[in-house]
Amino acid sequence: MKTKNKLLLTLISVAFCSAGFSQAAPGQSQGAPPPPAQSTQSPSPAGTPPLQMNNIGPPPKLQFPPVNPKDFTASSPTPQEVNSFLKQLWGYDPNRVWQVARIEKTLAPNVSRVTILVGEQGVSHSPATTTFFVTPDGKHAIAGPDVIVFGADPFAEVRTQLQQQANGPYRGAASRDLMMVEFADLQCPHCKEAAKSLDQLAQDFPNARIVFENYPLTKVHPAAEKAAEYGVCVAQQKGNAAFFKYVQAVYDNQAGLVATADQVLKDAVSKAGADPASVAACSSTPAAKAAVDASVNLGNQIGVNQTPILFVNGRAIPVAGLPYNTLKQIVAFSAQQAGSGTGTVAKASSGSTASH
Repeated sequence: MKTKNKLLLTLISVAFCSAGFSQAAPGQSQGAPPPPAQSTQSPSPAGTPPLQMNNIGPPPKLQFPPVNPKDFTASSPTPQEVNSFLKQLWGYDPNRVWQVARIEKTLAPNVSRVTILVGEQGVSHSPATTTFFVTPDGKHAIAGPDVIVFGADPFAEVRTQLQQQANGPYRGAASRDLMMVEFADLQCPHCKEAAKSLDQLAQDFPNARIVFENYPLTKVHPAAEKAAEYGVCVAQQKGNAAFFKYVQAVYDNQAGLVATADQVLKDAVSKAGADPASVAACSSTPAAKAAVDASVNLGNQIGVNQTPILFVNGRAIPVAGLPYNTLKQIVAFSAQQAGSGTGTVAKASSGSTASH
């Protein structure tokens, strides 16, 4: 799912699976120290004080300009609906503040333009402007090249679908109140990197249910589907704990999937405590393939098109490359919204609500 738009998350260097060199100056050998700098300035006259730097302090508290009622020409969405929507997106960050500046009619019938002022307390010197459009049915927003779900609870539909249909191997709680569903490809290097964050989440949120769903990208990772089918059979024969041992063993030897996939998978099965011959036979059955296909179809229905993707109570997070503290804030906020007492809940910011 494409979530690069700044409306969805403020993320830096997000990595996913989808399909240093320095040059010496002429006459200078590689690794040699640069020649000493030559000063071209005249020495300062005696008694002249050196150049003074002004003290640079933190930016002042962000202040938003007064709203103008004349800038609210559209009847839908209401400022309250927009604020509820933004709280779901941004409420995990206690420093993020915003104001609904304008909700205007456009030339397109019943398409509204929404303008937001947003910033980070202690970071931003002035608020930035973000604009998006809301469709006539009020269910979607168009932000740049992306069409995203809009509403007071934009993740509700996907959350319900995953609670009902995400039945892959899981760790943690039986309850689905705080549910994280990872769609991953066992041959994807970024999925291997993200596994550390998932392991940490399992420790920090013991009351969460963390589900693994297969999403092999067969066009770029030819061994991924077989690895997924082996995993299905390990889980069937030995249970969830064995499955996650198998996954870790595959990741540990992921590079070998290129040339010696069969051996890597059999070794991973052995490390998980299952019988390689039995699992290999199971993996070749139509039932194993159907299980993987069902997981992929579920991902397609909710917009997955890259790995790794983690859905936190229905919210899609491209987890690889995301700082763990940010990920933890999002999960804690989701736990708070769901009324689930798991982990340390970050203080939420509802932003600045414009009144009209």
